[in-house]
Amino acid sequence: QVQLVESGGGLVQPGGSLRLSCAASGFTFSGNAMGWFRQAPGKEREFVGAISWNGGITSYADSVKGRFTISRDNTKNTVYLQMNSLKPEDTAVYYCASAPNPATMRNPDYWGQGTQVTVSS
Repeated sequence: QVQLVESGGGLVQPGGSLRLSCAASGFTFSGNAMGWFRQAPGKEREFVGAISWNGGITSYADSVKGRFTISRDNTKNTVYLQMNSLKPEDTAVYYCASAPNPATMRNPDYWGQGTQVTVSS
């Protein structure tokens, strides 16, 4: 079965940093775009960022641009989300997702279970 397992979430203070990881299995990781989404309480799930199969193309939501960086290591079947200058409004459950290419990331084929990120003083 396809599995996407997120890790690295936790509690951080505003201005702090956190690095999320997503380990993938059950599909050809190197042939798919990967992405991150988040969902805050009372809000719909929103797109955070995506990366193409070889890391050549990345895209980000305006709300995180310049603060978050997505990367991947195809030798480890893992995608990362480096989050810097965190704000309270970044508090959410963060989900890893997979799609054939970045253009189809609005409707991912696979989802992880999510990891909680809480930014609070």
